[in-house]
Amino acid sequence: MTLNGILQIVFYFVVILLLTKPLGTYMARVFQGERTPLTPILRPVELLFYKLFGVKEDQDMKWTTYGFAMLMFSVVGGLMTYALLRLQGHLPFNPQHVTGDNMTPDLSFNTAWSFTTNTNWQNYVPEQTISYFSNMVALAAHNWMSVATGIAVAIAVVRGFARRSANGVGNFWVDATRTILYICLPICFVYALFLVWQGVPQNFAPYTSAKTLESQTQTIAQGPIASQEAIKMLGTNGGGFFNANSAHPYENPTPLSNLIEMLSLLCIGAALTYTFGKMVGNVKQGWAIFAAMSVMFIGGVFVCYGSEARGNPNVAKLGVMTAANAGQPGGNMEGKEVRFGIANSALFATVTTDASCGAVNAMHDSFTPIGGAVPLLNILCDEVIFGGVGAGLYGMLMYAVIAVFLAGLMVGRTPEYIGKKIEKFEVRMAILAVLILFANVVIWTALGANMNLPPGDSVTITDANKSLEPHLMASRAAWNHANGSSPSQFDGATWNNVNNSGAHGFSEILYQYASQTGNNGSAFAGLTGNTPYYNTTGGIAMLIGRFIMIVPLLAMAGSLARKKAVPASAGTLATDSGTFAFLLAAVVLIIGALEYFPALALGPFVEHFQMMGGKLF
Repeated sequence: MTLNGILQIVFYFVVILLLTKPLGTYMARVFQGERTPLTPILRPVELLFYKLFGVKEDQDMKWTTYGFAMLMFSVVGGLMTYALLRLQGHLPFNPQHVTGDNMTPDLSFNTAWSFTTNTNWQNYVPEQTISYFSNMVALAAHNWMSVATGIAVAIAVVRGFARRSANGVGNFWVDATRTILYICLPICFVYALFLVWQGVPQNFAPYTSAKTLESQTQTIAQGPIASQEAIKMLGTNGGGFFNANSAHPYENPTPLSNLIEMLSLLCIGAALTYTFGKMVGNVKQGWAIFAAMSVMFIGGVFVCYGSEARGNPNVAKLGVMTAANAGQPGGNMEGKEVRFGIANSALFATVTTDASCGAVNAMHDSFTPIGGAVPLLNILCDEVIFGGVGAGLYGMLMYAVIAVFLAGLMVGRTPEYIGKKIEKFEVRMAILAVLILFANVVIWTALGANMNLPPGDSVTITDANKSLEPHLMASRAAWNHANGSSPSQFDGATWNNVNNSGAHGFSEILYQYASQTGNNGSAFAGLTGNTPYYNTTGGIAMLIGRFIMIVPLLAMAGSLARKKAVPASAGTLATDSGTFAFLLAAVVLIIGALEYFPALALGPFVEHFQMMGGKLF
């Protein structure tokens, strides 16, 4: 690691810290219906929407009604997206003339639910298979809808702790509308203009055909990118306009845009902790959660950076200079953009997997085993290290309930949190949510590891994915060589689905289902995921990870909202202290280790030992 790299990481965290209070205060005022600087402009628009759609602003919903509204909002949006993707050849804003054939039924299923669940998993090449209309209406619309869903659920859970003897947890339609109008819209308007200034295109022009210096023809993709990039990053969605995502210069052109994009990934998730403290009447409670998240974030980013900066010792043995000096960055530069370097690549990878985003400016599959294990661990901790917008907060509150329950067992008292007794029902709901996520990851990973053996599934080579052919040929040859099989010839139609062999191949499958369950969207892209099997199972995994996990948390919120306040006593655990922040972080890490250590031992840990020749360091 270099001093310059360390200072960049410290600067980033300090800016996030400085943004947390003002943005958190603003969001608390929005969701409590208080006046804000934007109220004179946006309040008439808000009321107009309520009138158009028959929303009663003062209607307080029970958790069941709130959950049903949230699910129907998402289901209708997902079905609409599926239909638009299949019909895109008949819709406008399609200068590249893509058709519904570019999005097969299984791929459309995966993509529709991917964007509905805030995962934005992309088994397709965007610039080759998606029209401008599909990008704007079918996909980017979900970047707004899924943000509204995540933050609305988080605020409902917060009200469960903040309210006393109440039957409801708020109004989903009001919370979703205010999220879009008062939070996302003003920030994204300024953000998109900033990106245009930095060089991100915003147009509807056809792709440009250019002649290179070698007299070759190059197709330069473009489109309405800046407006979609803004909500993609702010909403922790992650679905790129280009296959290279935020490593592409049209999505992330400068070091300044790289910094702002990373800040936008965590700013809302961090600020919601302060919103929580304001709404429950004790900002120290919010800072305690922020501190727990920060400890895990800082630990993860420096482990990742340190591993990538050390690089692969086997490369050094070949006489290659791997130490940083004035002429080269050193370390492991495989899969990284030279304009961002190791520090910013490690920071971006940590931030995007903490934030449940999935946008990448480097290929996680090319990281060292421990460097790649950090993004994987961030996801396996249920995306609670700041997390996706809304999802990080309600996930961490789930762990807070478990933490006070464990603390209560240690001192022999009924656990309390934010003035509410945590009883059997709340603990059961929190544990159920944790187990749903755990089972979803390990079961699909086990099935995928078996399904991925030859002859396995197949991937069809079409004009849309012709660029994959060399990769498939090389991967297939490598698999055959490692397993003593005869070479398989490409027959002009299909290839058996392949991934890397050994521990890294297992990590690729584990990362896929962890990312989909955690609604992250980043990948160890050595695995060919665009097959009927992976498209279908991945779509199911994303739906379970998003919605089946939310239901018990809303039930917990409804139960807590009905309870009366419990006066603090001498035996009450102080949950607004550094001690509780440490306990909370420890509970997250310990539960994650108990759940996933066997899987991690089969993947990145054994791969690290192989790289190090059996040594730990």
